[in-house]
Amino acid sequence: MTFEHDVRRILKAHCTACHGEEEKPKGGVDLRLRRFMDKELDGGDRVLVPGKPDDSEMVRLIREGEMPKKGKMLSPEELATIEHWIQQGAKTARPEPETLPPGAVITDDDREFWSFRPIARPAVPKLDNAARVRTPIDAFILAKLREQKLDFAPDADRRTLLRRVTLDLTGLPPTPEEVEAFVADTAPDAYEKVVDRLLASPAYGEHWARHWLDIAGYADSNGFSEADSPRLHAWRYRDYVIRSFNADKPWNQFIVEQLAGDELAGATHAETRQAVLDPQKRDELIATAFLRMAPDGTGDPADDMKLARNQVIAEELKVVSSSLLGLTVGCAQCHDHRFDPIPQTDYYRLRAVFEPAFDWESRWRPPFQRQYSLYTPEERAKADEIEKQAVAIETEARDMSKKFLDEIFEKEIVKLPEEEREPYRAARATVEKDRTPEQKALIKKYPNALALYSLDLYDKDLQKKVTDKQAEATKLRTTKPPEGMVMALTEVKGVVPQTHLFYRGDHDQPKQQLMPGELTVLAQPAIEPFKPATVSSGSSGRRLAYAQWLVSGQHPLVARVLANRIWLNHFGRGIVNTPGDFGALGERPTQPELLDWLAGAFMDGGWKLKPLHRLLVLSTVYRQSSSNEASLKTDADNRFFGRFKLRRLEAETLRDSLLATAGTLNRKAFGEPVRVARDPGGRIVVGEEQINANNDVMKVVSRGPEDFRRSIYIQMRRKTPLTVLDTFDEPTMSPNCEARNCTTVAPQSLMLMNDDFVLATAHTLAARLRNEVPGDARGQIAKAWRILFGRQPQEADLLRSLAYLAEQTEAVRAYHHDIQHPKDAPTPDPQLDALASLCQVLYISNRFLYIE
Repeated sequence: MTFEHDVRRILKAHCTACHGEEEKPKGGVDLRLRRFMDKELDGGDRVLVPGKPDDSEMVRLIREGEMPKKGKMLSPEELATIEHWIQQGAKTARPEPETLPPGAVITDDDREFWSFRPIARPAVPKLDNAARVRTPIDAFILAKLREQKLDFAPDADRRTLLRRVTLDLTGLPPTPEEVEAFVADTAPDAYEKVVDRLLASPAYGEHWARHWLDIAGYADSNGFSEADSPRLHAWRYRDYVIRSFNADKPWNQFIVEQLAGDELAGATHAETRQAVLDPQKRDELIATAFLRMAPDGTGDPADDMKLARNQVIAEELKVVSSSLLGLTVGCAQCHDHRFDPIPQTDYYRLRAVFEPAFDWESRWRPPFQRQYSLYTPEERAKADEIEKQAVAIETEARDMSKKFLDEIFEKEIVKLPEEEREPYRAARATVEKDRTPEQKALIKKYPNALALYSLDLYDKDLQKKVTDKQAEATKLRTTKPPEGMVMALTEVKGVVPQTHLFYRGDHDQPKQQLMPGELTVLAQPAIEPFKPATVSSGSSGRRLAYAQWLVSGQHPLVARVLANRIWLNHFGRGIVNTPGDFGALGERPTQPELLDWLAGAFMDGGWKLKPLHRLLVLSTVYRQSSSNEASLKTDADNRFFGRFKLRRLEAETLRDSLLATAGTLNRKAFGEPVRVARDPGGRIVVGEEQINANNDVMKVVSRGPEDFRRSIYIQMRRKTPLTVLDTFDEPTMSPNCEARNCTTVAPQSLMLMNDDFVLATAHTLAARLRNEVPGDARGQIAKAWRILFGRQPQEADLLRSLAYLAEQTEAVRAYHHDIQHPKDAPTPDPQLDALASLCQVLYISNRFLYIE
């Protein structure tokens, strides 16, 4: 055992926050280096006595629970490690430095941690009996499987494979025609042609963009507070991501645009007009909404606005670090990271990269001030001219109202005693705040004579003339060109605020100033010392320099993190199964050589995603059956990928598959989100609320085909997620989602059995079946199986379904016979209702809900 390898991480997690990382270590005891532990304490005891754990004061204090005084106590295993290390002589792996400055220590061992090492380019294993090795991926996986005395599962049958890859790449099930065409295609490259077709489909971008939007923390509302105010223009970022995926935009461009698109476009806060008029620069500006996706309550009332601003920055750094670095950098906001070599100074050095765009102290801009108009000069001129005309009409309406009221006043004043008329006239002409007590009393005495306001109380016909004139202005304003807005991140030209380390993360306790930089453990000559990029716009250039470093090919984390995420979304678990934590507390890679090979192939392929998809789904690893008894027995978690992992459809894929199979899916792409509403039962559904005078929801009105668009286009409110998606684990963005949960809970079954959306969709599918296979119950059942499962039912399935239809038809007929229907109610159709019930049963089945 050595201090560096076995003991230091334990002391870092539990002890060095007080004993070493502060300017004055508690009790004068510094535990960051082994040789510091030779210190003799005031009573003559020694912190550590090599070979004698029982005589070592640190062991006694831990055993008796006196240390650590704060935080979690050491586990018995951790204490035993320290005792054994001391017993063996308390050795170090190498000579230690003579002195250390206060703070965390980053050692050579830290830099040798697997994820911090440069990405290797391992050779593809050469295997005997490699007939099933279709790609280099298969060679890596098979080599590991053989170490476990395992082998691949058999290939999945063609129908299963087509349903799997279609749902996986597009989020939609294959049509019966697509299934039969693939089964009948005997060409050697039949499957490759299917994969290429799916990758070229617009549905690919709509599905895979959702994975990145999870990581980015995309939402159509600001969150933070209960107000959850809407983000009316966030959808442009969503569309940008979809377009980028479909165009297979290289990720070394995609990442730079999102971190520094404004600097690429030459835009600053006051100078965005030229950028928004150029399509490419506009996209670059839209991309920076990635850095505006964290919850942001600074546009809503907040108890502590300074805290709210700093919370936005902290959450955005979490999004950046978890999505691109795969590290929990946020844990170093208040103190040195307890487990990873990330000192608190590094957190604020990273924050300094982004600080000029946020500037929380003097130039903070809430969400509504980070929106930029898409008007062209011509549109702006036209809008200004229309506004000028509308203002003139409103002025005319006010003059009309004043004229009518003055005429009414002249009629009313003659009703007053003559001696009070002129004083009353003077009181009326005096501004209210300047009136004398006598004037106020006189007006109070004769209120009806005032005639300064509320023309309708005197003459409704005259008020209508004024109202009609005002309506002209309102109508005229509707002729303005629609003004689109871009939600973006920019800097104020020439302004570079200072970044200070906050003592214990408290913004009210700033300490030393820190300059921008990379995490020390990752620092290389390519990035340190940090030099901002040259930007002509007057922006700081810090984010552009950092983004270019991330995609330089020299960064050890970015390509690994991205390749791992793509693998996870195809295979149901990652090579590193903690995709947002490649640090000490994260899981270790089960196939580190494969991960590095994939990262290298991704970069060598121009950072393009579609070739990586193709490589993965063409592999034997991907084409395996989900059934492999040997793998299931010895590798229940499928860590070595000896079978395809059976997994449930994600929430959006489930909803979209229901609509697609029923024939109602609206394939309209892009644009403003489909709004959600709370129905009288409290469920969040698509549609428009109808509210009564008490602000109670009376009903939700359908918006027609808009209600049936793909789920990625449904408004995503942080506080009110769509119920059907929320029930099936659509993530809550707080601030983002590193990996989705997949729960199996009772509300999911209850929803599938009782939800209006599911019932209506099943009824629509039944109507489709009746229309396509009229008068043939057996044919309708077979068609349902082909639509939902991509295969023909067995005879036993047909017979059970026919029996169910007969039973349900009689039950529905009896139900309608026993109740009194309203005269205007539609005529009951027991056979259609029974078929709809069968369709619902099929929708609820695992065969539909799972990808196998």
